[in-house]
Amino acid sequence: MLLNKKIPFAYIINKVKYQIIYVTVFSLLVYFLANRYQEILPNIQLGVPAFIGTAISILLSFKLNQSYDRWWEARKIWGSIVNDSRSFVIQLQSFIKPGNEAAIKKIAYRQIAWCYVLGDALRGKDPLKDVREFIAQKDFDSAERHKNKALALLQMHARDLVDLRKDTQIEIFYHTQIDSTLVRLCESMGKAERIKSTVFPLTYRLFLLFAIYLFITTFTISLSDFELYFQLPLSLLISLIFLLLEKSARHMQDPFENRPTDTAMTATARNIEINIRQLLGEENVPAPYPAQGYYLM
Repeated sequence: MLLNKKIPFAYIINKVKYQIIYVTVFSLLVYFLANRYQEILPNIQLGVPAFIGTAISILLSFKLNQSYDRWWEARKIWGSIVNDSRSFVIQLQSFIKPGNEAAIKKIAYRQIAWCYVLGDALRGKDPLKDVREFIAQKDFDSAERHKNKALALLQMHARDLVDLRKDTQIEIFYHTQIDSTLVRLCESMGKAERIKSTVFPLTYRLFLLFAIYLFITTFTISLSDFELYFQLPLSLLISLIFLLLEKSARHMQDPFENRPTDTAMTATARNIEINIRQLLGEENVPAPYPAQGYYLM
């Protein structure tokens, strides 16, 4: 997640470094062709590329709005996970009868693992790589056999709660209350997986790129009477503004791809870990993840 800090210029250029090459070569090609075949080309006034540029602006506004909605929904989902994880542990401590501190700690630690597992799974990383310290070996081996590791951990929560209810360590009404929190956690997981698996229509991006290169073509032809040292930088500058906005929208529309623009799932999971450890009365808690310069992972 990008922070309110100065973003390096190299990061911005790196996002469009290939597009700079493509636009430069394309503009040069159009410029030389326009000068060579000037007598057979129509006289394109500046109003034509201005009209196309306006259309591109409308298309970009729509895409930016839809991409931000996807990014903001992902952020709200992880905000709900924070709230429900805290509530889950507080309910365990409040509703389960005294003498079951070991069972509460086991489930609470597994909830910490669940947060890390879900974040890594959404980013396409190994979900169980960094959670061995939070779950028993038996639970770890069981989760390995599941395709959806996070769902397997929630199932283990549910089974442990059923065992506690059977042993009369928790009243059925309280069990229902805790179970509703588990349902909300499962719903949040499903919402995040929906964003991950639903792609933004590729054709929309192709049409947008086509419009941008059409703008470059008409703009270059309309300025064919000007010298190359004036026409090329101007064409490159205007087109790169469009391309940068399109690339920013494309990154925001996929908030779980391990980029600086991602939802800060790892940092959020660490904050949940800190909260849960402190709720358990532990003093040796880890520090929050530091910012990676201008972004937080």
